[in-house]
Amino acid sequence: MNYWLVKQEPTAYAWEEFLKDGKTAWSGVRNFQARNFLRAMSEGDQVLYYHSVTGKCVVGIAQVVRTAYPDPTSLDGDWSCVDLKPLRTLKQPVSLEEIKSEPALAEIGLLRQSRLSVMSLTKAAFEKIVQISTR
Repeated sequence: MNYWLVKQEPTAYAWEEFLKDGKTAWSGVRNFQARNFLRAMSEGDQVLYYHSVTGKCVVGIAQVVRTAYPDPTSLDGDWSCVDLKPLRTLKQPVSLEEIKSEPALAEIGLLRQSRLSVMSLTKAAFEKIVQISTR
């Protein structure tokens, strides 16, 4: 199993809306590195859901339920999307400040490539963020 983090502005698609929908196509990604991460996802992979811009915190865990396929929102170019379903809301959101203050998370993409909307995580980083949410 692999581990990922996806970012979305809560004003565009909040975690609560995702929970209500029960599943979504993670589409509209227009960055080659993020697209390649989408293509590397496997069914069953775990995904942290991060509210960007407003809130700046990890709020939930999702799962990949369909691997990469052509993004239907793309009018041109070779873009992909995956389908995600929400698994559970974190006990407490994990803020960007909490992540920055944790030495074990110093090298994660969220801190090193802050504009990237889809990124890989190690199992240890994924588990550390989930652990922080239970403090």
